[in-house]
Parts: sequence; C-alpha cells; structure tokens
Amino acid sequence: MIRIEELKKSYGGKEALKGVSLQLPRGEIVGLFGENGAGKSTLMKCILGFLPYTGDITLDGEKITRKNIAKISFATSEHSFFGNLTAEGHRDFYKEHFPDFSDKRFMALMDFFELPMSKPVKSFSTGQKNQFEVILALCQGADYILMDEPFAGNDIFNREDFYKVLLGILTERETVLLSTHLIEEVSDFIGRAVLIRGGEIVGDVYTSQLEDEGKDLITYIKETYHYRADRVSRALDELCDGEV
Repeated sequence: MIRIEELKKSYGGKEALKGVSLQLPRGEIVGLFGENGAGKSTLMKCILGFLPYTGDITLDGEKITRKNIAKISFATSEHSFFGNLTAEGHRDFYKEHFPDFSDKRFMALMDFFELPMSKPVKSFSTGQKNQFEVILALCQGADYILMDEPFAGNDIFNREDFYKVLLGILTERETVLLSTHLIEEVSDFIGRAVLIRGGEIVGDVYTSQLEDEGKDLITYIKETYHYRADRVSRALDELCDGEV
C-alpha cells in the first residue's frame, strides 16, 4: 500500500498541496480528477520523490528510496525516455535494470499499438511516444503504476481499446493511479475516484457506491465541485450585453 499522510508542497510560498492524506491499496484502478492546477501532477511527483515536500509517504510501510522505487512506475506525456534509443534498445535497458520486466507484455503491447522496434523513439509521433511511455510503465514490473495524462495525442479508438486491454492484463497486485481530464471515457474503467481541488482531497468514492446511489461519475464530480450549470449563460449574457 502507498500511504500518504499530511502531504504539503509549496511553490514560491503558494501551497500546491495542503495536507493531503490518501491510501492506495494493491489491486485498485483509481482515477485522480481535478481542474488544471489542482495538484494532480504535484501529488504524483511527490510520491516518486521528484519534488521535496513535508509530510509522510510510505510504500508497504517503508520510506520510498532507491531500494524500493522500482515498485513504482510513471507514465506521462513529458516523454521520460532516451530519444536516440530504439524501442528494442529500451527493452534491453529495462530488462537489465528491472528484474521483473515483462518481455511478453512488452511485445504484446508493441504489437497492439503497432509501434516499430527498430526506429529511434525520437522519430515517433507525439501519440506514439505517449503510447510507448505507457508501455514502459506497464512492463517495468512495478506494483504501482502512476499515469499523468498519458493519452494526450491519441485518438479515441486507440484510447478505448487500450482501456479494455489494460483491464485484461493487470494482475491483482498491480495498482493504477490515473490522472486524466477524460472523465467520461474512464468512468467504466476505474473502480475508485479521488477528487482534488486547490491542493486538497475533496472527494473519494468507489464507483460501485455511486452505482448503488444511482449516480454517474460526472454527476458526482459536479456536485462535489458545486458546479454552476448557469455559468456559461451568465458569461454570455455579460459579454453580449449591449451588443446588437
């Protein structure tokens, strides 16, 4: 389990995370939702140790260090790989450094996305680069897979098919934390939704609970965020006031 307690992070005196506490048990697919600047990426980067913070983050009861960081993988649209290496070169590198790397899963996903093995990754399109980063994260052999807007630049058909493939390949020990704005697309894919706003957790619910209450995920998020349905009409009225 990843346990986060009273996590705080500031940039230039401005709080990005305000005492966030969260638990991520094994075997869950968790959606992390929030507005731009809500703290989603900051939360993930603190878990990975990319940013200094105050508070406590533990992995299976231990601090996250070089000894256990391989249990966590990360996929983002920032392309954290070696551009001059081919996909085959990345596979060899990961196999050497991650003993639990799944070559079988890697080849199956490369085939699924129809990505070339022998071309430098820098020659891939933006969508292909994002697909490749997701592949590496899923094949590393990590127990906790963090994904921060991983599907940018991918068409809806690739995304929908990938959700189905992902559900089919994940094991009971693997946990996915997925940050995305594509809420409707992933509503049937995730089992739990965590909502963050202004650096604070404002909602945490299992989708099965929402089903029992007769709610969908979008409705829950709008209610939690106190979304004003009239905000568009009010803005248009103000902008068009006095115009012919």
